[in-house]
Amino acid sequence: MARAVRLTVVILALAAGCWAQNLITVQVKGKQKWPAEEVDKLYLAACSAVQREFGSTRPVRPQVTLVLGADRNEALVDRREIRLVRWNPGLFAQGVVVFAFEDLMPLDQRMVVARRAVNWADSTVEIQAISK
Repeated sequence: MARAVRLTVVILALAAGCWAQNLITVQVKGKQKWPAEEVDKLYLAACSAVQREFGSTRPVRPQVTLVLGADRNEALVDRREIRLVRWNPGLFAQGVVVFAFEDLMPLDQRMVVARRAVNWADSTVEIQAISK
């Protein structure tokens, strides 16, 4: 029984790693070395943390491109790129969190919420205005 449980855990871990690899593209400039397993593990951990933090019921898995050997450390939202001078797990995780957070609420849903906010703001009236 314990053997079957261990086998199931190993299979699920490998499947999760393969799934993450489809969502992360890595581009390396120069002879940079990067730990592929750590990239996958950090990606999934950051996505899961955002999902748990905001109570989302659907999995959050943003498409991300990691560029190593960039001129400076930055996250390009429009390109969904995390650019790092060299591998840095903390900066990579921060970038994934930003993109995962953005994916929690797709653009169409953001527009609905923004319209609702405008409607609520237009619906409120000052007490002094009512009493006149």
